[in-house]
Amino acid sequence: MKIALLGLLQSGKSTILAGLSGKAVPQVGSTRIEEAIVSVPDDRIDWLTKLYKPEKTVYATIDCLDVPGLNFADEHGRAAARRLIDQVRTVDMLALVIGAFEDSADPVKDLADLSTELLLADLALVTTRIENLEKQLNKPGKPLPIYKAEFELQKKLQAAIEQEKPIRSAIENDAELEIVKPLGFLTLKPMVVAINVGEDQQDRKFDFAGRIDPSMTVSVCAKLEYELSQLDADSRRQFMADLGITESSAAKFVRACYSSLGLISFLTVGTDEVRAWPIKQGISALDAAGKVHSDIKRGFIRAETFGFEDLKTLGDEKAVKAAGKTRIEGKTYIVQDGDIINFRFNV
Repeated sequence: MKIALLGLLQSGKSTILAGLSGKAVPQVGSTRIEEAIVSVPDDRIDWLTKLYKPEKTVYATIDCLDVPGLNFADEHGRAAARRLIDQVRTVDMLALVIGAFEDSADPVKDLADLSTELLLADLALVTTRIENLEKQLNKPGKPLPIYKAEFELQKKLQAAIEQEKPIRSAIENDAELEIVKPLGFLTLKPMVVAINVGEDQQDRKFDFAGRIDPSMTVSVCAKLEYELSQLDADSRRQFMADLGITESSAAKFVRACYSSLGLISFLTVGTDEVRAWPIKQGISALDAAGKVHSDIKRGFIRAETFGFEDLKTLGDEKAVKAAGKTRIEGKTYIVQDGDIINFRFNV
């Protein structure tokens, strides 16, 4: 799963990503889209690692693209920004980073400007698609019904954008989603807004006048998170304790992205490895097995399953089994977040 971080110049998005990934902050003026793999913090994996003491611990990860800062101050800047925005149509999600760490910052205006550019980019794509469909519909002979259906849908999307509404608000069912998803509309994608605040502003509230669902916003202090990332584990815990911080805001941001992507984790455990496996919510045990290895899916027999919370409460696998908390699940079982699974298979 890929996430693109978009923000205006000096919004702090590169510093946030550097704090998450441990990579260096790109040089000012860089025009390259940088990429970094980011681990998804998971207290369950931490606890399981202490219990099993495995040779290897693997967290779920997401792939983040750091898009160079956008500049809408003049036409040259807008043209460059639009070229960059068009390059991220294939990602699975957008994370908008809004700077609010200086008194002169205007986060409400910045979010409005960024949201408008995303709408305009989608409007250009919708307009082109409508023109192409009109040509198909006007050709001699009876047009295919699919062209007529998509034409009506694209006109509906165009009307939504002209009312400053994202495309996701106009999609009414899975059939419509299947038609438009391959086109890479930006305002169809899941979205989280990271508000980059000062060290003493992490509880600050913002009124974005309905532009974004408050549940989709996370306050992050990029400067502090980067400083924390440069410390060893003990020093980091002490620094956070001194500041009265119980959880990194960057960790909240990553988890918000993970959740917005519709992802959950099932877990595998043992002395060789403790691992979180990211899957789409709602997939079956058979498909989850395929995430581990194609041979396991091909030779699937059963999934021996128990919940992380039961293991944590009872202390070890032997106690979980004695309490009757283990289950034998078949191919169609819908995997739940936090399931610990041992797949049985034969090939």
